[in-house]
Amino acid sequence: MRLSLLLLLGAWTVPGALGDRAFLSAAAPNLDEEEKYSAHVPAHLRCDACRAVAYQMWQHLVKAEAKLHTPDSTGRQELRESEYTDVLDRSCSQNWQDYGVREVNQMKRLTGPGLSKGPEPIISVMVTGGPWPSRLSRMCFQYLGDFGEDDIYKAHQEGPEAVEALLCGGGTQGSCSAEAAVAREEL
Repeated sequence: MRLSLLLLLGAWTVPGALGDRAFLSAAAPNLDEEEKYSAHVPAHLRCDACRAVAYQMWQHLVKAEAKLHTPDSTGRQELRESEYTDVLDRSCSQNWQDYGVREVNQMKRLTGPGLSKGPEPIISVMVTGGPWPSRLSRMCFQYLGDFGEDDIYKAHQEGPEAVEALLCGGGTQGSCSAEAAVAREEL
């Protein structure tokens, strides 16, 4: 299994006192056995993974709607059922290569499009590839089965927050629920 490392740099050097330059360094996150080899997303990363899936579904639907030429009576571009079903299937079938794990404030976090919240570290190393693309794809297809394309598309029409709330909020059982957060903190 091949894991790729991506070095994310805010700057190569930081000016020091008296014109000296201090060099920055970063190490790859130390992944445990579950993070390296499990077929499923580890519990402490499920909220991030769910948010990534919700973001990708929403993005794919927005792009598909933008290609339409006939808005409905409210001015919105609406996809037919067969179209949004295909779009959601393609969103789950994508390669997911832009996502990976890095350490932020001594906590491992899934990072990638749609997940940046809060201040970014000046320098960090992100581990991509390996099991992450298949984990995210599997989770995405699971949500399609659990919630259905119709409900996901209805949530999409309300905005990205509604898609995230549907997939990740889910009362006490959702990946980003308060109970799930307590379980993640216990790790």
